[in-house]
Amino acid sequence: MKKRKIFLKLFVFFNFFICILFTIIHFYIIYLPKIDLKKTNNVIIYDKDDNVIFKGNGSKEWISLDLIDPDLINATISVEDKRFFKHNGFDYIRIIKSMYNNLRTHDIVEGASTITQQYARNLYLDFDRNIKRKLKEAWLALKLETTYSKEEILEGYLNTINYGNGVMGIQNASKYYFNKSAENLSLSEASMLAGIPGSPATYSPINNEKNSKKRQKIILNSMVKNGYISKKQADDAYMEKLTYYGKKDSLNLSTLLYYKDAALNELYNLNIIPHDYLDSNSIKIYTNLDLSAQEKLEEAVKKDIDNNDIQTSGVMIENKTGKIIALTGGTDYEKSQYNRAVLSKRQVGSTMKSFLYYAALDNGFTASSLFLSEPTTFSTGKNQSYSPSNFSNIYPNKEIPLILALAYSDNIYAVKTHLFLGEEMLVNTAKKVGIKEHLTPNVSLPLGTNEINIIDITRGYSTIANEGIKNDTYIIRKVKTNDNKVIYKHKSYPKQVLDNNITFILSNLLNNCYDNYLIDYNSPTCLSIKPKLTKTYAIKTGTTNTDSWTIGYNKDYTLGIWIGYDDNKNLLSSDTKYSKIIWADTIENYLRNKKDSWYNKPDNVISVIINPLNGYLATNESKKKKAVYYIKGTQPTKYDNEK
Repeated sequence: MKKRKIFLKLFVFFNFFICILFTIIHFYIIYLPKIDLKKTNNVIIYDKDDNVIFKGNGSKEWISLDLIDPDLINATISVEDKRFFKHNGFDYIRIIKSMYNNLRTHDIVEGASTITQQYARNLYLDFDRNIKRKLKEAWLALKLETTYSKEEILEGYLNTINYGNGVMGIQNASKYYFNKSAENLSLSEASMLAGIPGSPATYSPINNEKNSKKRQKIILNSMVKNGYISKKQADDAYMEKLTYYGKKDSLNLSTLLYYKDAALNELYNLNIIPHDYLDSNSIKIYTNLDLSAQEKLEEAVKKDIDNNDIQTSGVMIENKTGKIIALTGGTDYEKSQYNRAVLSKRQVGSTMKSFLYYAALDNGFTASSLFLSEPTTFSTGKNQSYSPSNFSNIYPNKEIPLILALAYSDNIYAVKTHLFLGEEMLVNTAKKVGIKEHLTPNVSLPLGTNEINIIDITRGYSTIANEGIKNDTYIIRKVKTNDNKVIYKHKSYPKQVLDNNITFILSNLLNNCYDNYLIDYNSPTCLSIKPKLTKTYAIKTGTTNTDSWTIGYNKDYTLGIWIGYDDNKNLLSSDTKYSKIIWADTIENYLRNKKDSWYNKPDNVISVIINPLNGYLATNESKKKKAVYYIKGTQPTKYDNEK
């Protein structure tokens, strides 16, 4: 009995304490500046030509609640938050119920976010992470409930929620799906739209009408259960044949939102915006986005990938400036918002060899330098060894020159070169070209066993492409306040970090990676995409068990493409083709109306005719003959028949 009294006292005290706390918070919030719902977090993003590509705070077409069709409002409340008009922003009954169901099933099967909480989430872009962001959402939900009416909150929510296919806000959604205003929706149309925000990629009727109809039935039944409509009205609405419009005035690129997220991530890292600046201010972000490049990248991804589970990332850089002009962080933003171009690091495979061979050429190697390529076990000290293998276990079992080793991506030759130069040499070269990832000097480094972000490694290639001049890569060129005051402007500090004579030679060696003239005991790694290529490129592929890369460039642009699975599942042999095909289709379509852009030969470089199969000067009897570049004085002196 005594324990029961103590428990009851504690319970009363706890409830009293909570009431006092909420009262204090309530009065504190009242005296805070009121949030302008139409301006909060209003970020406007522009492309390179100052065209608007994104408006933050939801939709550019805000529609008042009294103009929105009542069926849409009732359907939304019924399915998203049936106690919306009864709670204070947090539905404690729903929270307890969802906790019970999640614990019972040992999985997250049910959420408890109210419309107010979801709206709080929509109001703020992802500048903060994890628990910090959750706390901010909770605080904002309290502010909303204290300073705004339920009707104002509901209006804001409906004008900012995601309705799939890059469409934000109910007015834009109504026009996109049904070519009409949100005030003129039928019950069938309203119940269809109300179902989309639950999972835009799954429930958009344009993406998957079968799933959206199942969702519509759930919503109509919930409206019947909650007394909004009769069973007959629900049945009639479900049976109504809907026609979808599927057009919008703004850009219809799903990958564009990856570029937007990358721009916001860069803004966050620049640390130029005060923490709470966007609570009551708008900003304008001017980016380097080239819509033509972005369109070509998205078209290639959508056309060339026929595996629904595989993912991709891609980055295109303008070499002279370091501008990131196109970017995708996945195959489809609606299906996955995780931005692999910004957040992911993966094993880069043989794409590391380009930096290795720059270091080799800078330290006395030439296109004719020979190493024996055969199955080899390397001693790495401390009674340990390393036994790399060539792709498909193809070996010449003889000495081959660097030109052939690079075209075939020979692993034995690469490791021998790496050990000959010293393991620190590749680390230093990678750092020199702008790769920021910490690399560990070890025997397997030239085979790309380290994980590197795609922007990071593509930046390194862009330095080679820019004749050895390194630029910092960037998305944002300037940021303005809403009254057009410039608060940030990018400044470039280009620096010559590589020898342009050697970058010229290396670029021409990488040009051989799709040259069918070099077919012998093996084939160049990019030969499969040669029919697609009409211009001159330097290209290198990289493949591990889990990752497939193609990175290549001409004088003006560098493009990097990655393919793989998010769970690091091993690639199928058929998966490795995607990165090459996407790379070729993107760059070729983007450059279709541009002139071929390649390098002028430096004065200190000469061209001689060699047999590329062995690196010696060619004779009339040579099996193969090819013009190859050398620093003056380093060209071969022995002929093919003298070897």
